[in-house]
Amino acid sequence: MGWRKRVLVTGGAGFLGSHLCERLLREHYDVLCVDNFYTGSKVNIEHLLKDPYFELMRHDITFPLYVEVDEIYNLACPASPVHYQSDPVQTTKVCVHGSINMLGLAKRTRAKILQASTSEVYGDPEVHPQPESYRGNVNPLGPRACYDEGKRCAETLFFDYHRQHGVKIKVARIFNTYGPRMHPNDGRVVSNFILQALREKPITIYGDGLQTRSFCYVDDLVEGLVLLMNTDDEFTGPVNLGNPHEVTILELAETIRELTGSKSEIVFKPLPHDDPRRRCPDISLAKKVLGWEPRVPLREGLKKTIDYFDDCLRAEWCRWVIER
Repeated sequence: MGWRKRVLVTGGAGFLGSHLCERLLREHYDVLCVDNFYTGSKVNIEHLLKDPYFELMRHDITFPLYVEVDEIYNLACPASPVHYQSDPVQTTKVCVHGSINMLGLAKRTRAKILQASTSEVYGDPEVHPQPESYRGNVNPLGPRACYDEGKRCAETLFFDYHRQHGVKIKVARIFNTYGPRMHPNDGRVVSNFILQALREKPITIYGDGLQTRSFCYVDDLVEGLVLLMNTDDEFTGPVNLGNPHEVTILELAETIRELTGSKSEIVFKPLPHDDPRRRCPDISLAKKVLGWEPRVPLREGLKKTIDYFDDCLRAEWCRWVIER
């Protein structure tokens, strides 16, 4: 095949990272997957290990990394409240020190680098839907701040390295994404509801269930990341990547209960602190610059995710993770 572009994916054994590694290998890249396995899993990338163009390295990006690469996708960071709040100081370190180390690597190797930022930079938004120009409504002192403010600081670092050192950057603001290989214990609403429904346990809704989210299937999201990386160097973003189709949490629970054929009852508990009431992306910029919009309907994506967790529940490792 000749020379292949060498691409580093940090957090490559995680939910999003493993799908991205898979996609890049299909497109004939040489992929270096880096993960410290805090939330990532070897199970996610086990099927890639025999590919001669796939390399796995255990490494924590809060420490410098010395490799030679052409492109970097910086996805390393716990992304669910359960995980990022369990060690908030380390979460901030991954966002800040990790970004500095990866930007330093990009500067040295002259690699193009993409930051997986988040819709959490908008906080509990007062503008709906959220365009990239909206500066957000974030509580810097709350339990979610390690992630929200960490990712905001990471964006600042990316743009400062771009302005000061000429580093070629891309910034994607990722909205709720779901699909196969979600961590069984990530506490996210899709995985929670599916596992509760499949196990005939009560489906737990926090708040009245009328808060809204927009859910993007993982294949659509990965497509957006690759398209963004391949844009002209002049385009930096940030750009929203997510599904503008908004649903209430209660509607999601009812849909999952229907698709699983579950008899689980729906129960309501108090809403967590700083949980946003509405979250929906304005994807006009992604449509215009990337020619991108989600294509997988929610029901279709949920069926694939339900099939994954149905199989997962039969695996010993998955049952062990859930019962911890």
